[in-house]
Amino acid sequence: MPTFHDPSADAEEARQALRGLAHATIRIDDPDVLYGVVGELLGAARSLEQSLIQLAGASLTYQGRAAHDDGDLGLGAADAWAAADALRQAAQHVSAAETVLDQAAGHLGRIAWQPPQRQWVTVVFLQGEEAEPVLDLIDRDGTVVAIEQLRGYDYGDETTNAALANGHVYDEPPRGANDRQVIAGEYALTYSHAFGNVALYRAYTPPADTPAAGDGPQRSGPAQDAATADAARRALEERRNRVRGDGSWFTPDRITDIKRNRGLER
Repeated sequence: MPTFHDPSADAEEARQALRGLAHATIRIDDPDVLYGVVGELLGAARSLEQSLIQLAGASLTYQGRAAHDDGDLGLGAADAWAAADALRQAAQHVSAAETVLDQAAGHLGRIAWQPPQRQWVTVVFLQGEEAEPVLDLIDRDGTVVAIEQLRGYDYGDETTNAALANGHVYDEPPRGANDRQVIAGEYALTYSHAFGNVALYRAYTPPADTPAAGDGPQRSGPAQDAATADAARRALEERRNRVRGDGSWFTPDRITDIKRNRGLER
């Protein structure tokens, strides 16, 4: 905390604070903070300019007490004057920095940062007998429990890559005229008792250098498409090799248990 009376302690405090800021700004996750941070730095620059001017004045005030180690007062006074002159020049440079910081703050103050574009990837789509235990679960325990169960299909990057390679990425979670939809956090559950289907989608934020697209796969060239598709195929093969229970590669263990307990195995 600043003392407001001990220049040595407050100088150390300022150095540590700027060191912390240098580390904290290595990565900025939210651009909304830029305006406030630059504004604070603008205020800090003004205080720094004032401090430099005051330090220069102190060097001149005590010029008569300046001496080298050998007691030469003339050389000491010359160095005190030179230090004061250098501090004034530093203050002028800081004043120039204030001007451009003020410009930066003005530009940032006019920006309304938009949230990152969120898209949705398919985690799983079930219909017919595969969907029946999940629809029963929705009726009995609610959509939150159903979403938790269906999360068993989500293999993270594997699921995302497979969805991108196969074009299962959407600006909004797909929903038919007779479908019901519930969005909970990063997941969207869509289901229809009339048509006997259930689908789970997960929110996906494309990398900053990925061009925006509507419904359909993200394209970045034939070579990248082939690599993505190949990775997706390998991921799906690994999932098949992890199968237990009823032998259906697209049914996670928790849904398999529900089906077995309710006598719905095929």
